[in-house]
Amino acid sequence: MSKSCDVLVIGGGPAGSSIAALLAEKDWRVVLVEKDRHPRFHIGESLLPLSLPYLERLGVLDKVEEIGLRKYAAEFNSIYHGKCSGFQFGEALDKSYPYAFEVKRAEFDHILLKNAAAKGAEVHEGCRVTSVDLYDDKVDQVKATDEHGVEHVWQPRFLVDASGRDTFLADRLGTKERNKKHGSAAIFGHFEGGERRSGRDEGNISIYWFDHGWFWMIPLKGDLMSVGAVCWPYYLKSRQTPVEQFFFDTIALCSPVQARLENARLVSPVTATGNYSYASKRMKGKNYLLIGDAFAFIDPVFSSGVHLALYGALLGAETVDGILRAPETAKKRLDQYEKSVRRGLKTFSWFIYRITTPAMRDLIIHPHNRFRIKEGVISLLAGDLFRNTPIASKLLMFKIIYYLKSLFDPLNNYAAHKRRRQNIAS
Repeated sequence: MSKSCDVLVIGGGPAGSSIAALLAEKDWRVVLVEKDRHPRFHIGESLLPLSLPYLERLGVLDKVEEIGLRKYAAEFNSIYHGKCSGFQFGEALDKSYPYAFEVKRAEFDHILLKNAAAKGAEVHEGCRVTSVDLYDDKVDQVKATDEHGVEHVWQPRFLVDASGRDTFLADRLGTKERNKKHGSAAIFGHFEGGERRSGRDEGNISIYWFDHGWFWMIPLKGDLMSVGAVCWPYYLKSRQTPVEQFFFDTIALCSPVQARLENARLVSPVTATGNYSYASKRMKGKNYLLIGDAFAFIDPVFSSGVHLALYGALLGAETVDGILRAPETAKKRLDQYEKSVRRGLKTFSWFIYRITTPAMRDLIIHPHNRFRIKEGVISLLAGDLFRNTPIASKLLMFKIIYYLKSLFDPLNNYAAHKRRRQNIAS
C-alpha cells in the first residue's frame, strides 16, 4: 500500500540531508530515501568559508568543527612558473569568514544525515528508489526497494531529487547531457605521511597544474591526505596499466606533488572516474526539483560541489515550503530558485572553463589587487556568490584583464583554446 508524505527526498548526501532537515523543522512530513548506509566514502572533502553560515543554520557547525581541519587559504602551484601563489580567505571583500574546513566526507555526510533524522525526517537507509511515476510533468508515485527486498511506495506532494551523481530523475527524463563546454575525468586516493604545510597553513588546499590537467592535495585531520588528478578525458582513456600504477605514473608527471608524497603510503583503493562534467536540461517540474549534483556537476577545482549543494538545499527548503503553503505560487518560486542557482553555476563555470589556460595561470600566479580584483577573486574562492557583496564588478574587471592578456599572447592562448576544444570532444 502506498503511503503519503509532504516531501520525498531522494539521496542522503549534503543536499538531500540538509533540505530534509530544514523542511522537517517546518513541520512537514519528510521522507528521505538513501541507497547506501552511512558512514560511506565520498570525494569532495574541501569546504568553502561561506558554507559555514549554512552549517550554522542547520545546527551542525560545532560537530563539523570537531571532525574538520581548518583551512585558511587555497594555494595554486605552477610548474610553468616555478612559483606558488596563496589566496588567504581573510583577505576577501568580506573579512568575516577567514577559514573553512577540510573534512572526511564519510563523517561530514553522516553528521548531516543524523541531523535530518533528529529534526524529524523519516530516514530510510539501504533503500533504493526504483521508479518515479509522472503524469503531465507531475510526480504521482515513488517506488523504492530496501535491502531486504521489500518494496515501499509513497505518494508525495513534492519530490526533491538530491541523488547526486546518480542523477536519478535526469537519467529517467532523458535530460542529462555531457557538458559541451567542459570535460574532465579524475583519479584519486588517500595517503598517510604526505608532506603538509607548517603551522596555520597545515589545512590549506594545494592545487598543482600539470600538462594533462591539475592535482589537488587536501590534508585531513590526523595524518590523512586526499590526493587526486583531474585530467582531460583523453588522458584517462590512454591508461594501459592497472589503475594504481597509472595513478603513481600520473603523480610522477608533477614533481612538486611527487616530492610531497615521497615518504607517504597509499592507504585506500585508487578510484578513477570517466568524464564527469554534465548538466540536466531541466531543473524543475510542477512538483519536483533537482538540487546539487543531481542537476549539474562541472569540476572540483574551486570546491564548489558541497557549497552549491548546501545553498541549493537552503534556498530549496524555502521554495518548497512556500509551494506547499501556497500551491498557486509554484511556478514563480521554482523560476526564482532556478535563476539563482544557475547564476552561481555560471559564475563558477567561467573560471573553471579557463583554469588551465596560460592567461589564467599567469593571473593567478601573479595576482594584483588594483580595483580590489584579488579580493574579488578570493571572495569567489570563498563561495561568496549569493549575498549582496560587490563581487560582480571585481570579477568583471578580472575578466576584462584576462581577455586583454590573452590578446597579448595570442599563439599560446589560441593553442590552449584549441587543445581544450579537442579534449572536450575526445
